[in-house]
Amino acid sequence: QLQLVESGGGSVQAGGSLRLSCQVSTSIYASRCMGWFRQVPGKEREGVAVIYLPIHSTVYADSVKGRFTLSQDNAKNTMYLQMNSLKPEDTAMYYCAAGRWTGYSSCTLAGESGLDYWGQGTQVTVSS
Repeated sequence: QLQLVESGGGSVQAGGSLRLSCQVSTSIYASRCMGWFRQVPGKEREGVAVIYLPIHSTVYADSVKGRFTLSQDNAKNTMYLQMNSLKPEDTAMYYCAAGRWTGYSSCTLAGESGLDYWGQGTQVTVSS
């Protein structure tokens, strides 16, 4: 059973930075697809960034391109989301997710259904 634990959320002012971490209970490469999603109460969960690990292909939501960076440390079994130039509209609960058998075409920002494992979430609050 693969387990994901997020950390690193908090409260920052607009323009600030945070780095989220997702600790994986196995090797990161036990999964084909991993990603970060976020949700605001009353709204649908949206994809922020996903990576198809066999070819290190990463996709970002337009709203975060140039500000957020997804990376991983294989030795630490950890995936990160570096968030810079944060805006109030980035305020949300952020979730890490993984899919062990997700195919390339299913590893998308809209591909929640293809992801088998989810963390408990970490809250990010950006004040203006």
